[in-house]
This record gives sequence, C-alpha cells and structure tokens, in this order.
Amino acid sequence: MTIYKKFDFPVAEARRLLEPGPVVLVSSAYKDQRNIMTLGWHMPMEFTPSLVGCVIASSNHSYAMISRSKNCVINVPTVELARTAAKIGNCSGADTDKFKTFKLTALEPEVVAAPLIAECYANLECILVDGRLRDKYNFFIFEVVKAHAARTPKYPKTIHYRGDGQFMVAGPALNLRRLFRPEML
Repeated sequence: MTIYKKFDFPVAEARRLLEPGPVVLVSSAYKDQRNIMTLGWHMPMEFTPSLVGCVIASSNHSYAMISRSKNCVINVPTVELARTAAKIGNCSGADTDKFKTFKLTALEPEVVAAPLIAECYANLECILVDGRLRDKYNFFIFEVVKAHAARTPKYPKTIHYRGDGQFMVAGPALNLRRLFRPEML
C-alpha cells in the first residue's frame, strides 16, 4: 500500500479533491422561458424518497427560474457531450436559447414542467422539496419524482469536473459486490 508524502494544498482548491459525481445539465422552465445550466456540485442525500442536493449560484439564470417554478430536470450527459456541457456552462440563458444554440432536443416531461434533454443518458425529473438553505448557501434539495435512463451502456462514460477546466471520464468498473452485505447494496 502506498504511503503518500503530503504538502500544503490551497484550501480554496479543496473542492477539486472531493469531486461529487458526474457533471450534469440541469434544465428548467418558467412561464415561456426554458434554460440549461451545467452543474458539478450535487449529491445524493436519501434513498426513499430519492433526494438530491444541488448548489446553484444565485447569480445563475437558472437559480431564479428554479426558485419560481420549484422544479427542474437533472440530465446526465456522457463524454460525447463534454464540449457542449463546457460551452453551456460558459454562457447565460438570460440571452441565449441553449437548446437552439447547442442543437439539443427538448422532450416533454411526465411530471414536472422543465424539458428533458434527449441526448443525455438519463433524465431525473425533480421537484424542490426544501429551499431553506437556498438563500444562505444557494443549496436546493430536490426529490426525484420520475427517472428515465437508457438500458445501454450499463456503465456510461460520464464526465467529471476536476476544476481549472480539466475533466476526467468515468473509466473501467471495479466490481466489489462480493464484499458487501446484501442489505448494503
């Protein structure tokens, strides 16, 4: 087992060591507007009900739309959409129709008002269930009320943000199922 020699690391960059999961595209809709934002700061919070926490900056156009509509769709892109996800995250939906600009297909949702993105591997329709931390920390807690996912590939090549414009791609799977108690799977 490797023992690592450590050096001081900038506290402001600690987030790069705790990458929470795949980059997602959050779609939202309010009245006659719709938007897509790129998001890297999210986390599963509960199994049942299925809760997901997301940090959405108050300066982001989606913040106001989601605060008003109280719903969104968390769309999971694969590596094929990496460049598109980066570009989406570097422009504002206040003055750009991101579906049109990036040639993405909006699909009708089953439960919420926000559109699904057809080109994404999975779509999670979410409703805002707790916004008490929104004003203080920009933290939204959503319940996934409907989930859609492709059957293949079983383990998609999702993208993960490392900071400083660097991404990594999900790699080979490591099966440690035999080490788990059945109730812990």
